[in-house]
Order: sequence, then C-alpha cells, then structure tokens
Amino acid sequence: MPIVIALIRGINVGGHKKIKMADLRELFTSLGLRPVRTVLQSGNAVFATDETDLARLQKRLEAAIHERFGFEAGVLLRGAEDFKAALARHPFTAAQLERGNHAMIAFLSAPPAPVAVEALRENNPGREAIHAAEDALYIFYTDGAARSKLDNKRIERALNVVSTARNWNTCNRLLKLLEELEAQGN
Repeated sequence: MPIVIALIRGINVGGHKKIKMADLRELFTSLGLRPVRTVLQSGNAVFATDETDLARLQKRLEAAIHERFGFEAGVLLRGAEDFKAALARHPFTAAQLERGNHAMIAFLSAPPAPVAVEALRENNPGREAIHAAEDALYIFYTDGAARSKLDNKRIERALNVVSTARNWNTCNRLLKLLEELEAQGN
C-alpha cells in the first residue's frame, strides 16, 4: 500500500485556521487513510492509502478539510519515493544542515520554469541561497526565515506555482515516520 506525505498549507499559523492534529488524524482516518501520523502542529501527515491518483486524493482532502473545519487549506501530496528523492537531491552543505531550521525545502505543485527561478534569485532582496530541482525549491535562509522577505507568497507569485515550505528538521521527522510505516509493512 503506497505511503503518502500530506503537507497542508497555512494552518495553525499565527492563530489562524486552527486544526488540532488529533482532529486532522480523525478526519484522514474517516477517509480511509491508515495509519495516520502527524508531525508538529503545522499540518504534516504521513499515511498509507489504496488511492493511486494523488491529484484525486488531494482534492478529496481539501474538500474534507473545508467541510469539517470551515476554511480552505491547500494540500500538497508526495509519495514516499518522491519525498525521499526531494530530500536526497538537496544542495545544502553540512554546515548549513547543522542549522536545520534555516534550510528549507519549498515543495511545489509543478516544476518551475528555469527563467522564473533565475528571476526570483535576481529580484530577491535578501541573502538567501536559492536552488531549484524538479518540483522543489531549496532555500538556505542565511539570516533566518522570520526576517526574510522571501516568503511563500513571493515564491508563488514569482514561479506561478502553489508552494509550501518545511525546514530540514521537519523534513527529517517526516522521513522518520515514513520509514517507520514502511518497516511496519504499510
């Protein structure tokens, strides 16, 4: 049974669009996903599913979140192998990875146009290192993400894609859950 990672955009940020992770697990389980594991309070879930069409599953999850919680929340899905590949192709140095909360992967809804990535780099007012590969953007926030003007809105506008970012530490927590589910035979 395929294992999938759900990255839910914009929930539990600044006290808005609140979802308790127990409620999210319950909702996902009611949709036939199992076992559902969550990481942190920011909308990260790992689960097994019989569904092979991730686009259809994404729409079901977004509709269910809207129906249950009363607000829109975008969902980006990655299969286990795609998620592992995104982590494996990172460009970060060992020193950057020691600052795991500064190393981010922005998961994208589609591969960005190379010219758009170059324009994002050239027009970025900060000192972030920006690399693109496949359907991910790898960003090292030299001065920290909280102070940066390179936020999700800027990324989405520049690349014309849907995006949601997770820091290296969170990505590794998700990877650990994914590997645990794989080891259990899910």
